[in-house]
Amino acid sequence: MFVFALAVVFKLCSIQFIQGDQYRQLAEKRTVQDFDIEPNRGNVYSADGSLLATSIPKYDIRIDAVQAKQKVFDEHIGALADSLSAYKGKSASYYKDIIRKARRNKNRYFLLARNISYSDYIRVRNFPLLNKGAIGGGLIVEQNIRREHPMGEIAARSVGYERIDSNGDTARAGIDGAFGEKYLRGVKGKRLKQKIGNGKWKPIADFDQVEPQDGFDIYTTIDVNIQDIAHHSLLGQLEKYEAEHGCVVVMDVKTGEVKAIANLAKTSKGTYYEKRNYAVYESHEPGSTFKVMAMMAALEDKVIDTSTVIDTKKGVKYFYGRTISDSHRGGYGKISAAKALEVSSNIGLATIVDDHYSKNPKKFIDHIKHWKLNDSLDIPIQGEGIPNIPEPGKSNWSRNALPSVAYGYNLAITPLQTLTFYNAIANNGEMIKPRFIRSVKSFDKDIEVFEKEVILDKICSDKTLAEIKDILKNIVIRGTGKRMYSETFSMAGKTGTARTDYANFEEWKKDKKYISSFAGYFPVDNPKYSCIVVIHKPSTKVGYYGADVSGPVFKRIAQKIYTDTPIIDEVKTLDFNNNLVNNDFENYFENSRKYKELMPRVVGMPAMDAIALLENLQVNVKVKLKGSGTVKKQSVEKHQKLKPNQTIVLEAS
Repeated sequence: MFVFALAVVFKLCSIQFIQGDQYRQLAEKRTVQDFDIEPNRGNVYSADGSLLATSIPKYDIRIDAVQAKQKVFDEHIGALADSLSAYKGKSASYYKDIIRKARRNKNRYFLLARNISYSDYIRVRNFPLLNKGAIGGGLIVEQNIRREHPMGEIAARSVGYERIDSNGDTARAGIDGAFGEKYLRGVKGKRLKQKIGNGKWKPIADFDQVEPQDGFDIYTTIDVNIQDIAHHSLLGQLEKYEAEHGCVVVMDVKTGEVKAIANLAKTSKGTYYEKRNYAVYESHEPGSTFKVMAMMAALEDKVIDTSTVIDTKKGVKYFYGRTISDSHRGGYGKISAAKALEVSSNIGLATIVDDHYSKNPKKFIDHIKHWKLNDSLDIPIQGEGIPNIPEPGKSNWSRNALPSVAYGYNLAITPLQTLTFYNAIANNGEMIKPRFIRSVKSFDKDIEVFEKEVILDKICSDKTLAEIKDILKNIVIRGTGKRMYSETFSMAGKTGTARTDYANFEEWKKDKKYISSFAGYFPVDNPKYSCIVVIHKPSTKVGYYGADVSGPVFKRIAQKIYTDTPIIDEVKTLDFNNNLVNNDFENYFENSRKYKELMPRVVGMPAMDAIALLENLQVNVKVKLKGSGTVKKQSVEKHQKLKPNQTIVLEAS
């Protein structure tokens, strides 16, 4: 027993003095830990400074009911209960009872208020007892950050989000997701917490050991007025045609700044919301909007000119055992190449391309590659669609591939790629990368500024550019887009109607599905904005042609931007002479110098000048005006000496 006792004593001494530091560190590690404190995520602003996304801090207020000394607790519990009663509505006795019960049960993590705003947090933490902080009063504050979009569903998908799930996987959508890691996230802080049982931790102090650093703010190119116009114009048309989904993008021609981007999809209840960023991610067959590219390739290679006669037959023509037809029953017969594009003849464009490139299809495909339509735009927003362009020698190539590509089939590009090309036409041939961000800031300090990024200096010759611009203008005046024509403002562009989901053609004929689109720019002479509208699967019972479905959205956007944009007249000089103005001034100036205490003659003067003159005399007088305009009568005759506080009545008309 003696030896056993000695062994116990030896072990105790060993634990206490030899291994003590190790065990103390282990105990502290298990009961005290550093926890990450999330920083405030940076805000996302529109071009004019309107909030598109912001982080709202919310607070949970708890109390360690055991922490305060008994004397302090008893002294302040009544006042704390009164304050909670005034704040939350229940009786003071209720709060006094539940807090005393929490102290008896040694509850060190008792909830007082959940998910409150910052202003309420400041109010609650200054309640009696809680105002003594974590050590003196047992105050426990937990902050949560909630991301909110002040504009609601408008541009919600394009503004986007960054979400990290329980497995650490991150989902990034839109601008918020694209720039979250580099700019918006900020740097986490550290706060020391102590384990108090039941898997709960409470802060040891009411301050952070390492303060979090808030994220930078992002200023986008989005114009909230244009965004609102685009959103509601698209929404109205989707509802009218009961379409599955659609998108709109409006871009500044000169800078490539995306001023609006709307993406709406139909729910099971028949309503529409921002489900996916279709403009960026959805590669699909563009249909007739691609005919512009085909025509430009032929014009640039000088294999045709705009007056070259094309035989479109009677609306049906066979290419390598496959039928290509035009929507116009009976066909267009022999027409010019320009007319073929104006009326959107499938046969016309297929004939042009097949006649001149069938022996060397690579020459035609090289134009598409030169225009970078085979590459993604490499924009920062994640999930950009991958283009699919057929090439000779690849599995997606056949003899029919070339005539099909000529009128927008057998290839896939995104709406944003199509718009980028049309924007280049409007921008005198300079192709610019679409831009969503203007700058990154910390308060008013620029962290990074994003400039215009040129993809191609010139997409084609000036001659080809002028010819294609003329055709695009005529499409709206007399071509497939003539129902869009307006005398009050000019537009140019191309309609598009493409079949979709037609792999099983027999099934497709039973339930026909189309993609309706319109791409173009406005005004015609000095383009300011380019725009594309794409609507998927409109109800064929209502309509499906691009001019009917997507065209009105384009027109509505252009019209609203026209009417909402103020007309500014520049005044070149302010150096001009007006004899009437000069005489009035000279008369006023002479009287103000001559009369100091005597009543001047103000009849014939503008009433406002007369009042100013009288109120600036050396004698303080009261002036009453009846009527407005020019003074016709004065109650005190001229040259009479005025008295202090004398009332002078002026009658004007």
